Amino acid sequence: MPQPLDTPALRLSPQVADALERGRPVVALESTLIAHGLPRPDNLHVARELETLVRREGAVPATIAVLDGTVHIGLEEGGLERVAGQEDLRKLGCRDLPVAMATGASGATTVSATAFLAARAGIRVFATGGLGGVHRGWADTWDESADLALLSRTPITVVCAGVKSILDVPATLQRLETLNVTVVGYRTSTFPGFYLHSSGLPVDWTLHSPRQVAQVMRAQDALGGPRAALVVANPVPPDRQLDPALHDRVLAGALAEAERRQITGQAVTPFLLERLVHGTGGAALRANVAAVRANAALAAQIAVCWAQAGGGPAA
Repeated sequence: MPQPLDTPALRLSPQVADALERGRPVVALESTLIAHGLPRPDNLHVARELETLVRREGAVPATIAVLDGTVHIGLEEGGLERVAGQEDLRKLGCRDLPVAMATGASGATTVSATAFLAARAGIRVFATGGLGGVHRGWADTWDESADLALLSRTPITVVCAGVKSILDVPATLQRLETLNVTVVGYRTSTFPGFYLHSSGLPVDWTLHSPRQVAQVMRAQDALGGPRAALVVANPVPPDRQLDPALHDRVLAGALAEAERRQITGQAVTPFLLERLVHGTGGAALRANVAAVRANAALAAQIAVCWAQAGGGPAA
């Protein structure tokens, strides 16, 4: 792993740079949720709230985005406002970063881009809502999120609420196993269902405290094995989840409509997510926000334990 980098093209905020220099806990946060995942003006409120939650647990938040070709690791208030308010902001995966930087473009970072940039800056813990994964009908389309391959070669701990329930969850778990990405349930024996507390699918390992997670991270480094991520699957609280029957009914209708209208490729995911939000009267969106809040707090707790144990970027 290269040493943490702070250049004119990859700019750490003063607070993040100081925290990394002093070995203080830092948590990376993606910006796609702000720019493309939540309605305005709620998105800016949630962005500020997530940073506040991280600080409350004793860590420094580092929301990541690309503005005018410069990667920002940690956004000041003006940057947050721009990400939340600029309507033409692009969605940037890891593969898009060199082009965005070279052309002076601006964009919000997805899971793959955020994980890569966080690790490049020396940040070890990342909080998000749900991972991308293998899409339904993958046997015909070979449609799989770039998140999975990126996590297979990036030493970062990702706290999430599983993968989006519109995906093929069993196939996604199989791919993560094939790619040697360690998945643990946090105080759960089943894999979370993003909007739902449980997908009904088992996980091989369950951890019960942030300190245990930090110990696994240390063991990863001590072994010196494949440089893959650790996925900490943290379920949305049962009282905040989307009603499972409502979820299944709306999703089934949305899938049937997508097939009837011949919606394919990259258009499928935003279509299904939009139908889930509107078909549940906004309950799916509220469950999403509840999951992200819980993940940000847990990620900060893990980062604090990691820093207390003398952790840093993977060697």
